[in-house]
Amino acid sequence: MPHNLWIGRPGALREIDQAAKSWDRSADLGVTEFRALGGRATVVYTPKAVRRLKLSWEGLDRETATYLDRLARRADGPGPLAVMDPASVNLLEPAQAAGRDRAGSTGRAWFVSGQPGAVVESSTVKGQFGFQAQAAESALAWRGAYWAGGIPAVPGWTVSFRVPTAFPDTCTAQVDFKSITGDYLSSASVRDRQITALVPPGAAFVTPVAKPGAIGSYSLANACFTIGGDWPDENLPGDGCPPMAITAYSDVPTAQLRYRNVSIDLLEVAGANG
Repeated sequence: MPHNLWIGRPGALREIDQAAKSWDRSADLGVTEFRALGGRATVVYTPKAVRRLKLSWEGLDRETATYLDRLARRADGPGPLAVMDPASVNLLEPAQAAGRDRAGSTGRAWFVSGQPGAVVESSTVKGQFGFQAQAAESALAWRGAYWAGGIPAVPGWTVSFRVPTAFPDTCTAQVDFKSITGDYLSSASVRDRQITALVPPGAAFVTPVAKPGAIGSYSLANACFTIGGDWPDENLPGDGCPPMAITAYSDVPTAQLRYRNVSIDLLEVAGANG
């Protein structure tokens, strides 16, 4: 189940069930420091911190080591890769889970999926967004920030979605399952604040969907999407599921050649070409 590390291209994720000997998930904050002769400091930082992962295993079995080797050498294409970090719980993007987006945007982190409705920015809090349901069956979907199909998933996984706190008790929580090409396959829904469902065969992505069930305007803050049976909690901040690329790799055979000592470094990327 997803509480181990899963890595690979969407539609072909593989579980790494052996615990890593070392594991560092510190983000690259993108901070550059400048210090004047008088001692005053100025910092310049990038708009978004970049996720990094560094993992190493001792005595990894040959099949798993070979799989990681193929990913590192880009034997099946450049990527990027999906990495389901077992320490990440809420897989919505941090701002998305908080109902936020860039001020002045059209709320591109969401899209209306059924019946009249609109995503609108708050008139009082810049960058805070809400959903205007213009019919009882108006539906809103959480857009995949990186993957066109939504959030990467594997058939047999348990996925759970909790709607934003402000949605009324008449709401419906839903998850849409999509193929590797992003085509719709099926849905699971329940008239409740949250839903838990199994990813069906053939599905490679999941898209969370919510229906308020009543006309009105509702804040999009405090949504949560989890995998592996984790309880979706409105207080869980978003971790996201960004695409990553392997930037460093080592493969050291042991005395027993069927086992290898392997380490990989991964970096969050906007794309991977080559």
